[in-house]
Amino acid sequence: MRVVSALEKQGAKARPVLGSVVRLGPKPGDEDLGGSAPVPEAHTSPSDLIPIRSALRSGEIPVLPPLALDSFFRSVRVDANDVVAALVRGMVEAAAQEKNGTSSPSTIERPAFSDEDIDLTPLRLMIINKEGGVPSYARSGLPHLLVNLTSEFDFVRNTFDPRWKSTHPSALSNLSLAHTCLSYMPPTSSAVMVSHRSPSSLIANLITNKPAVSSSLPHALLQGNRKLDFHTPTLLRHGLDMRVIRSSADIDRVKLKVLLEQSFKRELDEHAFWDRLDKCLDFVIVAGDYAGAAVVTTEQCPLGSSGAWAPITYLDKFAVLPNHQGDGTVDFLWVALHDESYGLGLPFSANPNGGKEGKGEGRDLVWRSRADNPVNKWYFERSTGHLRMGDWVLFWCDAEKRLKTEEGRRGSQGLSYLEHWEHGRLSAWSDVVTKIPSSWMPKKK
Repeated sequence: MRVVSALEKQGAKARPVLGSVVRLGPKPGDEDLGGSAPVPEAHTSPSDLIPIRSALRSGEIPVLPPLALDSFFRSVRVDANDVVAALVRGMVEAAAQEKNGTSSPSTIERPAFSDEDIDLTPLRLMIINKEGGVPSYARSGLPHLLVNLTSEFDFVRNTFDPRWKSTHPSALSNLSLAHTCLSYMPPTSSAVMVSHRSPSSLIANLITNKPAVSSSLPHALLQGNRKLDFHTPTLLRHGLDMRVIRSSADIDRVKLKVLLEQSFKRELDEHAFWDRLDKCLDFVIVAGDYAGAAVVTTEQCPLGSSGAWAPITYLDKFAVLPNHQGDGTVDFLWVALHDESYGLGLPFSANPNGGKEGKGEGRDLVWRSRADNPVNKWYFERSTGHLRMGDWVLFWCDAEKRLKTEEGRRGSQGLSYLEHWEHGRLSAWSDVVTKIPSSWMPKKK
């Protein structure tokens, strides 16, 4: 009632729902799910949701107590997160039944509503707490910005420092809540863990559904970003699994072809493209079932007049399906690319992406883009530097471990304007990169 009163003092209409709308224990039949999704500790049926639906149809905010019915139909106090998880799953299932026309008055004990009735599908989960997002090992306790729950859930839990339990007591339980809820919500849905001390962050997430700062920006830029503090929210998405393929024989060529052609809106010159990958593929990072991919090759670069050759790590293709370009896949894929190439060897590159998990030596990453490519603004923000070459722009990201090592060697002096290993490399890179053949069929006139 205090919550309802507080909401109404702010001009909102609220309705207290005093009865239990969820029931203790798994839903009948959950034992047949086979671990395909986390099972909440409580469940609800469409008929239990009548008070929620009624409040929403009246434009009121339903406010629920953390109560559930036990097997003897007694109301018992439970963890509030169990109620939320059961509600999310129940609302998704009720909405799906209505859309499929499988509901009937005998299965849903409520009055028949019109076709314009409320769609109960939850699209956003907002967990408002006292401490903000989940602390990150990579940022010395500052929060994770964006979490791919499919591939990072266990990793985020395992890297949670026990010392953070005193300052972030609800972080792990809320992380589990988001994991459970997003397993049932639509793929485009998101969850945000945000502090009540940061109302501007909450409003910003309502409008943009993006993290406060992109997680794929250079790590040094993130570390020094004034927008980041201990109350920065963590955005969580169900996400996609990430895996690294190192042999061209293991690539699903049909699916990769579809991905590249839909992303670039060009027809792939298959024979030339696959022949090139068979000869110089370094690795391919695949997001989900080819919803996105980063294709990286090894190109040979001559070292002056000595006759020696040095390998260049070249980003040949970076593509995400159009229907996945707003669900975090782009950032997840670039972070995995960072961890597998120019970020390799540093502790904050140990994210689980199916690759080397931070072990190894970082390598400079080089790529090219058409000068009129609208994506270039995004590349400018993530690259170490760029060089304009007529119709093309050459981008590169310096190996971060080498920069750290050089900084440590020089101490307080920092890096110089031009290091000895940078002399002549741009001309060598541009010479090699401009000679890489196109992967596309000629455009038809």
